[in-house]
Amino acid sequence: MKKSIENLSKRKLTGGKKHPLRTRRKYEIDRYPNEAQLGKQITIKRRARGNNIKNALKKIDYVNVSIGSKVKKLKIIKVLENKANNDYQRRGVITKGAILETENGKCRVISKPGQDGVVNAIKYSL
Repeated sequence: MKKSIENLSKRKLTGGKKHPLRTRRKYEIDRYPNEAQLGKQITIKRRARGNNIKNALKKIDYVNVSIGSKVKKLKIIKVLENKANNDYQRRGVITKGAILETENGKCRVISKPGQDGVVNAIKYSL
């Protein structure tokens, strides 16, 4: 998924096309986002820069919720709200800041499931 160089849609004063001086380097290339959804847990490993590995979630059905000083593993019922993207909210994608409904009430995700490979949350109340 090699992106083109930005701001090249404009033409020169003479009407000619602008051409980039160089193409993108490998470290500048984007990749498709990993979107964690509800379901039986599926984890994948992605290679990152510097030969590092990112553990990403494809599907998850449990969340680690911090209630006071204790942490409980609770089953996710559904994704109530996701302010990152209205489409994510409709599709039920779990990202950082998403509001989940669990067996024990509402919680807000504080980890990045697409990069950490785990869903951590805190108790949510208005």
